[in-house]
Amino acid sequence: MAFSTASTALVFALLASVVFRGSYGGRTLSALVEEQPLAMTYHKGALLAGNVSVNLIYYGKFTASQRAIISDFVASLSPLPHQKDYLEPSVATWWKTLAKYYAASRTPLPKLGLGKQVVDEKYSLGRSLRDADLAKLAARGAPRNAVNVVLTAEDVAVEGFCMSRCGTHGASRRSRAGRSAYVWVGNSAAQCPGQCAWPFHQPMYGPQAPPLVAPNGDVGVDGMIINLAGLLAGTATNPFGNGYFQGPKEAPLEAATACSGVYGKGAYPGYAGDLLVDPVTGASYNAHGARGRKYLLPALFDPSTSSCSTLV
Repeated sequence: MAFSTASTALVFALLASVVFRGSYGGRTLSALVEEQPLAMTYHKGALLAGNVSVNLIYYGKFTASQRAIISDFVASLSPLPHQKDYLEPSVATWWKTLAKYYAASRTPLPKLGLGKQVVDEKYSLGRSLRDADLAKLAARGAPRNAVNVVLTAEDVAVEGFCMSRCGTHGASRRSRAGRSAYVWVGNSAAQCPGQCAWPFHQPMYGPQAPPLVAPNGDVGVDGMIINLAGLLAGTATNPFGNGYFQGPKEAPLEAATACSGVYGKGAYPGYAGDLLVDPVTGASYNAHGARGRKYLLPALFDPSTSSCSTLV
């Protein structure tokens, strides 16, 4: 079962939540800027908890460099105790913002760790995938205590991709083996970077401000990080469709999608906000990660103030 869709990077901010046939929270490509909701409702369901492995399933051709950008991001979410050389603002600090959601449920914030990485460069299910195919690929991860992330290459077409979504999150069906959450994100570089990789590409619609320089030098993959981050936040706080969200369950606004298009203070349609800029490369970012990485991450809705919280 899928629950939510992602498209954090659409034009300047659009994305509400899309569906991936039964999907919970994510991001869609629809309106320019959604009016900001006033409250985030907790529907008393389970949240992601404990030690959780994030398994990466690469479908199609990804270079070693592209895989490293993604795996380093995941490793940055909950750094190990001996990793004390992180600069602030950091990916880990961004993730800890979600602790406010966990306070009401009296559940500790989950610790995400990089799990196994599966590479399918032979396109075993073809180059055109439907929702059921994404669920099959996600099953190659782990059946419990895991978030299985399916990442599709730029030459892979996915049902609804670029038309209504940039990614999605959902959960497997209940079974004796347990139940796991999953995420899918597509590389939009060759198909719709103006929708799913904004602000690193000129938007297809709306105000035409110059695109920002991608912090890891890869417009498609840096755009994937934005969407992956937002979907992981939605997965943690609304893994099975009855956690935290605003609006109807069929099209929920979650922790990140409630703040679509906002990355720094002062953001408005066509402008991502005031960000940090690398003096050497000119790249824009708002979070430091493992191995000296820099990333651009979406703002998260703060349930205690009913406002979008940014790192910078």
